[in-house]
Amino acid sequence: MALELRQQLKLSQQLVMTPQLQQAIKLLQLSRLELAEAIQQEIEINPVLEEATDSPDQNENETEREGNGPDEMDVPPPEPEKTTEVQMESDSSLREIDWENYSNEYESGFSARGKDDNDLPSRLDILTAKPDLHSHLSWQLTLSHLTEEEKEIGHFIIGNLNRDGFLVVTEAEIVEGTGCDPEMALQMIKIVQQMDPAGIGAKDLKDCLLLQLDRLGLGDSLAATIVREHLHTLENRNFGAIARGTGRPIEEILSAIKVITELDPHPGRIYSEEEPQYIIPDVYVHKISGEYVILLNDEGLPRLKVSNYYKDILKKDSGAPAETKNYVQDKLKSALWLIKSIHQRQRTIYRVVESLLKFQYDFFEKGVAFLKPLVLRDVAEDLSMHESTISRVTSNKYVHTPQGTFELKYFFNSSISRHDGGDAMASESIKERLRAIIGGEDHQDPLSDNAIAEIFAKEDIKLARRTVAKYREQMGILPSKFRKKPKLS
Repeated sequence: MALELRQQLKLSQQLVMTPQLQQAIKLLQLSRLELAEAIQQEIEINPVLEEATDSPDQNENETEREGNGPDEMDVPPPEPEKTTEVQMESDSSLREIDWENYSNEYESGFSARGKDDNDLPSRLDILTAKPDLHSHLSWQLTLSHLTEEEKEIGHFIIGNLNRDGFLVVTEAEIVEGTGCDPEMALQMIKIVQQMDPAGIGAKDLKDCLLLQLDRLGLGDSLAATIVREHLHTLENRNFGAIARGTGRPIEEILSAIKVITELDPHPGRIYSEEEPQYIIPDVYVHKISGEYVILLNDEGLPRLKVSNYYKDILKKDSGAPAETKNYVQDKLKSALWLIKSIHQRQRTIYRVVESLLKFQYDFFEKGVAFLKPLVLRDVAEDLSMHESTISRVTSNKYVHTPQGTFELKYFFNSSISRHDGGDAMASESIKERLRAIIGGEDHQDPLSDNAIAEIFAKEDIKLARRTVAKYREQMGILPSKFRKKPKLS
């Protein structure tokens, strides 16, 4: 078959998204922090945009006037502050200064008379960044009375600890990496294991727990014997097998296990660099005088306005070149579209929360147990929007309610039907009920997944055993054999 080039005309319809529409969709799905960052970037690249410092109403009025704002007022320069001239009588004053402690005190330039400078906290006391595990151990290594070669080996060992504080290299790899002999490598591993926190430098969990017990003076105790010989049995919570293996009564076994459970299986994580991430709600829902009020949280988000300086350039009598006016005109359109997109985003979030309040009113009144099944299609049909729009709005957005702070996605749940044909229940309500059932069980005879499914069946709720297991795992609840506590005689 021969190949040939041929021209052909064809009519077709395509949905082409303009850059402005793409920007509006992008802003819609951004989280609060991402939105603030995106606005800041636009302020940096678009000279027409300015961050407003006045009230929102005043800013809107200025934007509506489109450049007919008031002229700048002539503000007289501020009067220079009166300064007090200080003269030193002699060079002896310089010699009286404690220069060694000077760098450790506040350098504010102003000191109240009669105030003891020693009461001021050290600048080291107000550091916000805490040291990580490697710097903490390196600091201890530096203070140790070791040779330079030993410190070099020690830094190599510290550099090969994971975030839990476990050593991830073997002695042979230490010898190969530092060029030392095996005896020196083993000696430095023991030195690192003696550092704070206890359990650092262990090869595995068993070694970590034994190091901590030895630090407590319990190296020859029953707890150390259990860790050394019956750790796997302890993981399965088979206390009877441990009692038979050690020949000790169950009471002593439980006392030793209590000591073991107080140890830290991840000693390095207390120096983790991970900082807690605090959630700032995008919307607040308050109940005032028996009615729910929805408030958008605009705090922390820059308020934008169009610069009057660039709007004046577009006037006919400005005398600016045509190229300059075209450039400013393009930037002005981009700025106005961004402001419009942000306002549209806020209005859409408000409408979605308003719809969620209507569908999940019982939740706002009574709690999680009264959460109803809901899908994106329900809210989309209620607001005459597309499901994808609702999905973008509810992603990474949080609402503060009288029942707590939740992600907007939380209110969408699959339905669990009833045997009696009653109203279906939301999956989150089922999880809450499951948590209550397990919380009220007999800890010496915990309920199996099948037994829990039978309890739901008695309540006319269709829930299979595998569904119970899935929900239990999602909530981080252990199986029944691991929830069982031994019965004391």
